[in-house]
Amino acid sequence: MNIQIFGASKSFDTKKAQRWFKERRIPFQYVDVMKYGMSRGELERVAQAVGLDAMVNPSHPDAVLLSYLADRQAKLEKLFEVPGLLNVPIVRDGKRATVGYCPDTWETWS
Repeated sequence: MNIQIFGASKSFDTKKAQRWFKERRIPFQYVDVMKYGMSRGELERVAQAVGLDAMVNPSHPDAVLLSYLADRQAKLEKLFEVPGLLNVPIVRDGKRATVGYCPDTWETWS
């Protein structure tokens, strides 16, 4: 397993996800998306795994604007430019990914 957790330092669910992996002694790499963002390739792979709509934080003020963007690529570009629009945590293991706190899914990743 090569786990990456993309989250925000002030996100309660991100902290819960980190704790879940620590308690099981599963190594992971944490990336603060507010500080470092995600690469375009990572965004694309996560979008393929979970769907673009699941990645959008509905409580962000600009979330409604995404629905008005013409195509998928424009939406991905907006998520790349404004990492606060991402629903966190995003947990990735290769081609598999989850958005939010999903311990039942992570349990099956062994």
